[in-house]
Amino acid sequence: QVQLVESGGGLVQPGGSLRLSCAASGSIFSINAVGWHRQAPGKQREWVAGITRLGSANSADSVKGRFTASLDNAKNTVYLQMNSLKPEDTAIYYCDVQVLQSSGGLGNYWGQGTQVTVST
Repeated sequence: QVQLVESGGGLVQPGGSLRLSCAASGSIFSINAVGWHRQAPGKQREWVAGITRLGSANSADSVKGRFTASLDNAKNTVYLQMNSLKPEDTAIYYCDVQVLQSSGGLGNYWGQGTQVTVST
């Protein structure tokens, strides 16, 4: 089994930065890909950014140029660097990690979510 623990959320002023972390543990051989998603109150969950093990990265238009996903396979940890934050970025952020498990199988796992609030 694989467990994911998210951290790094909090309250930040508009224009500020945060870095979210999502640490994976368990029967992991490597992390293949990661997606970051968010869900604001009253809205559907939306994908915001992602990256593959080979370094192919992408982000949603709403965060392009401000948010960057990355992964560190040596630490089994994935990150979301968020810069120039806006009040509309306020949401619960979730990591979605595709793992190549020690058994050889692929599995997708979700973090528990971390709250990001952008406000004065």
